[in-house]
Amino acid sequence: MGAFKKGLEKALSDPLLFALSAMLLAIFSVSPADAVQLKILPSKVHQGDAFMISIRGLKGTAAPSAVFNGKPVLFSSCGKRCLVAIGAIDLETEPGVYRIPLKIGKHKTTLRLRVLKGKFETIHLTLPDEKVSPSPEDLERITREAELLNSLWEVESERLWKGRFVFPLHNPLSTPFGTKRIINEETVSIHRGLDMKGLDGEEIRASNRGRVVLTEELFFGGNTVILDHGQRIFTVYMHMSGFTVSPGDLVSRNDVIGYVGSSGRSSGPHLHFGVKVLGVNANPVSITGLKLGTRRAVYHESGRY
Repeated sequence: MGAFKKGLEKALSDPLLFALSAMLLAIFSVSPADAVQLKILPSKVHQGDAFMISIRGLKGTAAPSAVFNGKPVLFSSCGKRCLVAIGAIDLETEPGVYRIPLKIGKHKTTLRLRVLKGKFETIHLTLPDEKVSPSPEDLERITREAELLNSLWEVESERLWKGRFVFPLHNPLSTPFGTKRIINEETVSIHRGLDMKGLDGEEIRASNRGRVVLTEELFFGGNTVILDHGQRIFTVYMHMSGFTVSPGDLVSRNDVIGYVGSSGRSSGPHLHFGVKVLGVNANPVSITGLKLGTRRAVYHESGRY
């Protein structure tokens, strides 16, 4: 006790030792629950995949901000002192390690995301010439529809999605995301969604809670429904035989929104299911794989900040 008392007196009398002692005391008196934890999940993704950034234990009112590929990442609440954001990697993104600067109040850090090269198939399709070589009138229509869709992707609305995203059909996939399609042996297109097998008239269900922002018959997509889930996240359902919803409707996950068909540029009954995240076409398989359902699931691999 005598040695301890002399050491304490020396620390209190020496300004430098006093400051160091106070700093160490502050560090070790903070419990792990009070530390801010953040993580990017998964830490390794393939071209076209979605990912999420999770923050836990955030104190005060300082809102986090992050930027990926020049676009702001949008955060929302996932519980008490818990925030989550969803992003996506474009198909054309070069493989490598990417840095995501993140700022919380006066504190700055950098998250790292490794992008791996995707493995995509090549298939050959045969379609009627009028679906492959549009007339001048059809080209005008295609241009108008593209402008309409591009304007939708820019809309930033409040978060509506709740929990995990799910597949609109529980059927096998027929054409995966990223597939290179050679149509009539000359026209090449990249499949930026995925095709799901289905019977004509089979029910199609909403992938998550969202608002209907489009129900139209498009040149390529045929009868198409688009849901806005908020925070610039959209799901797209194409080639339907009919709709059960109208623009402005608010739907919940698994609500029926229409039926399988073969409208638009299609060779048979199926559903084209697409996902847009911050203007990027994301692999639907990857977004349904994000563990967004519970706070515990969000942070099961969480690291410290």
